[in-house]
Order: sequence, then C-alpha cells, then structure tokens
Amino acid sequence: MNKQILQEITNNWKLEARQENNLKYFFHTSESEKILNGNKFYVIGRKGSGKSAISEYILSKQNDKIFTEKLSFKNFPFNELYNLDNPKYTNPNQYISIWKYIIYSNICRLMVKNEKIDKDVRKVLERLYSSSPIKSLSKLIGKWTTNEFGLNILGFGGKLKIEKDLSKFGELPWIDKANLLEDIIDEYIDQSNYYIIFDELDEDYRDFESFEEQNQYKYLITSLFKAVQDIKIYFSDRRDIINPIVFLRDDIYSIIKDADKNKWTDFKIEIDWDKEKIKKMLAYRLSKSINPDSPILNFDKAWNTIFIDKPIFMGDKKQKPLHIFDYITLSSHLRPRDYIKYINVCCEQTISENWNKIHPKTVKKVDKGFSNYMKDEIIDEVHALLPEIDKIFSIISQIRKWNFSIKEFKDTYNIYLEKETIKESNIDFVLQTLFNFSIIGNRPKNREVSFFRYENKEARFNFNENIVVHRGLFKSLQIL
Repeated sequence: MNKQILQEITNNWKLEARQENNLKYFFHTSESEKILNGNKFYVIGRKGSGKSAISEYILSKQNDKIFTEKLSFKNFPFNELYNLDNPKYTNPNQYISIWKYIIYSNICRLMVKNEKIDKDVRKVLERLYSSSPIKSLSKLIGKWTTNEFGLNILGFGGKLKIEKDLSKFGELPWIDKANLLEDIIDEYIDQSNYYIIFDELDEDYRDFESFEEQNQYKYLITSLFKAVQDIKIYFSDRRDIINPIVFLRDDIYSIIKDADKNKWTDFKIEIDWDKEKIKKMLAYRLSKSINPDSPILNFDKAWNTIFIDKPIFMGDKKQKPLHIFDYITLSSHLRPRDYIKYINVCCEQTISENWNKIHPKTVKKVDKGFSNYMKDEIIDEVHALLPEIDKIFSIISQIRKWNFSIKEFKDTYNIYLEKETIKESNIDFVLQTLFNFSIIGNRPKNREVSFFRYENKEARFNFNENIVVHRGLFKSLQIL
C-alpha cells in the first residue's frame, strides 16, 4: 500500500497546476469561493504560491450555468497591446479601453455558448464572435481591432433590436465598439456566471532597456486593474455575473503606483502561507493520494503514512533532533511548490531504493538536488530584474559562507566590477532585490534568529546587519 502511495505522488504531484488533477488535489477552497461569488477579483501571490491552481479550478467549474475563459499572455507580443492605447486618456489609464474591449468581446463569445440566452441574440453574436477555443490570443485581438472587423458580418439592419444596435458595428473604431458591446451585454446577458481569467501577465516583465519601456508595461497592467474595477462598478447590480479576474505576481503588483491602488485592497486576495496552512495543504494532498474518497486525515497521521517517524539530527555534533517537516521547511520559501517538489523527489528516491517509507537519510540525500531546483526557480523569477543573477550567485559562492557582512559582499562584488565580469554597479539595489526574493535575509548581532521576507512580507532589508543566505541554496552555492 505504501509503495502505491509513493508511486501516486511521484506520478501525479505536479509543479504546474494545469498538468495536475486539479479537482482531486485542489486546496484553495476559501479563496476560490470569494472569487466565484464575485467579491474578489485580484489574486496576488509569489510564483509557486498557488495562483495557477486557483485559476485552473475556476476554469474547471464550467457547466450550463458557469462560463469561463482563460486568457494566457504567455508568449504574447505585448507591443501589439502597447500600440492600442486610447489617446483620450493620460498615463496610466490609456489602456483601459483595450482591456474593456477584450473582456467584453470574450463575454460575448461565452454568451454564444449559453443556450439560456435568446437564440436569435446568440445567432447575431455568433456572426461576430466565434465560440471556438482560442488558439492564438494575439491573432484574435489583432482581428478584433482591425478596421475591417465586423464590416461584412453585421453591416445591415434587421428586425431584431440587437441587429439594429449592431448594424453600424463594422464602421466604428474599436474604442467605440467597446462601448457598444457594454450596452449589448447590459441588455441581453442572463443570470449565468461569466469568468474571464487573466493569467501569465509577467511575460513582458523583464530588464527594460529604458524607463519608457518599463512605464509602458506598468501603465498596461495598471489599466487592466482599473478596467476590471470600472466593469465591476458598471455592473454592480450583477457583480456575481460578470467576473474578470486578474492573477499577478506580488513583485509586479508592488511596482504599480497609482492613486486608486489603495481602493483595490477590498477586492484583492493575497495568497500567503505559514507552517500551519502548509501542513493542512499537505494533509489534504496526502489524504487524497491515500484514498480520494476517504475523510481528510490530520497532518501527523497523513505524514507518517509515507515518512518514517524519526527526526533528522542537525548541528555541528548532529545532536539536535528536528522533525522531517521542519527540516524541509528550512530549505523552502513556504510555498506549496517547494514541498511538492521535495516530497516528490523523496518518493522517487525511496522507490528506487525499494523502501516502503521515506527515511530521514533519504530526505538529507536529496537535499542537494532540491537546492539546485531552488536555485533554478529563483533564477527564473529574478532574472527580469537582475539579468546577471548567475554571476551574483557566483559572488556568494566565492564568499563561501552562509553568514557574512555587507562589507564582505561589497568587497567581493567590487572585484567583479573592476574585472568587468559584471555590469550592474548599484550594489544596494542588488542587495535589496536579493532580499525581496528571500535569497538573503538579515542576521542581527548576538542573535540566532534570521529575518527573511518570505516569512514576513513587511520586512525591510537592514543595511547595518549581517547577510544570511537562505538555507535552500547552501548546496547549490557550495556553502559549507
């Protein structure tokens, strides 16, 4: 039985929510309910915190009363959106119109699928919007914003009111089409629930070559938040019916500076984790792996189903006992993805050694492999802000200590600058960024406690205290 559970975890616990059985392993019930009832529509969290799991769960809810569409901006040519600004608006509002047009167009596409909408209305909308799955979001938006869109489809009058309303659609610029669609939806939409999910908006978040490029991206994202807010206000009497939802990384959300930002707090979900919530998540997943139809076990019982109930000994003399969960936690950023990866690798190693349960020795054995995974994850996440993150890691490796002074870091960094091995000259910016992504933390003098931002998002880097490297990176950075 234990081997079957280990095999289930190895085969079916995935880092990407879209590759996993979301209905079986989904844990974010309370957060998703707030979104599904229309009260929350901004989902903010760090990479690996579970945003995609929520979006996939909402996407899977589709039935004859719930209609969903996911708009993924992965590999999207953002320059096409930058060229669709509305000159009537000033920064950062110039892209509100295009976002509304995209949302309303997709609502109309979903209305075509809904048999509760009057069939004559659906027939008219279908002439304009196909309900077929989106193969290329870029091509679709490009088509919708051309001057020709709608010219040969609805350029005539008819007996139905919607035909008369749309008779001039093809002659309008896309900005005016957005306003017309708003009126059409207002008049003809039913009581079903419509969810438009915006995901992978970080695709164009990178090391910008100029402030102008960076601001353009920030204005685009800011306009999306404002467009969603405007739509929810306009349809306030049907706030659970029309539901555009934005999923965004917290580091990108933090760069948005806008007078309205404080107003978004009431509509925002921040995905935060602590040890107890992680334990509940793992107990849920382990219980589902053991038996999908049985009640959820408590953490200890679920955990001991696959782990030998023995501690790992830490410290210089290996005399300090530590629960395996706490040992794994030391290497994590308290994200579900970290635990899923670590446990998955432990299961794989245990199966290869033909054991029934995961031994403490196995947990320590796979530590190096997990450390390399952690490093790769962080490089992928931080590269947009620090393109030279690989070289910065080399600087930390050269220092070869987990606890060192700011001066030690700057002295080594300056050697790289002098040799022109690295270009970024703002060392304070580098340190601040490393802290923001919990690569490093602070260690006050004469204390055995370290402070990392993943444990407290309000934490600020202290330039007067020592630097500590996150333990999950020790092995990959050759820190002794």
